[in-house]
Amino acid sequence: MKKLILAFFFCISLNAFAQSGAQVKELFQKIKEGAKIDKNDRTVYDIMDEFYNKNLQAENDEMTPETIQRIEKTASNPDTKNLHILMLFLMYQQHISRTSMAGKAPDTEFQIEAMNLLENETKDIYGKVPAIIFIYKAEALDGGGKKNEARTVLDQGLKEYPDSVPLKVYRYLNTKDEVLKNDLVKNHPNHWMVQQFGIK
Repeated sequence: MKKLILAFFFCISLNAFAQSGAQVKELFQKIKEGAKIDKNDRTVYDIMDEFYNKNLQAENDEMTPETIQRIEKTASNPDTKNLHILMLFLMYQQHISRTSMAGKAPDTEFQIEAMNLLENETKDIYGKVPAIIFIYKAEALDGGGKKNEARTVLDQGLKEYPDSVPLKVYRYLNTKDEVLKNDLVKNHPNHWMVQQFGIK
């Protein structure tokens, strides 16, 4: 991840920061109780989608100042519909950024629980799980030593998003599937994840 993103999420001031899987579930329920839920408002979904497209799917993982401003504006507006989803997403980002900046491994119990909550909530409200949730959930499961569960999530994600480069990369790393490797090397050789993991 680029320093800009790490700095951005490190600086987000969230009043409550969950430290464990149990805490995140309890905190999420409290945030949800005060949220304005609207299944027709896709603002938060679109932000997660934009984050995915600009930070993970794009060849260069570079967030623009405009995207950062949109996230800040949406997160700080108490009238934002489905704000509980965005707040949990940002808490997750904050956790990853803080542990990365401190040189520590993230808490996989927190990660997995946060992704389960986000997966269920986005499916319930929007009828669809954003690509970034599949990616983060697979990362969390893999980091927690749950390789088979991670593979299942990657397979589900690729059914929904067959053109997702990050999902292909993680699926390849998980299985060493030569077909995926050839696709990545031929069609996405300049993607930052392909280069970062040295897929050749």
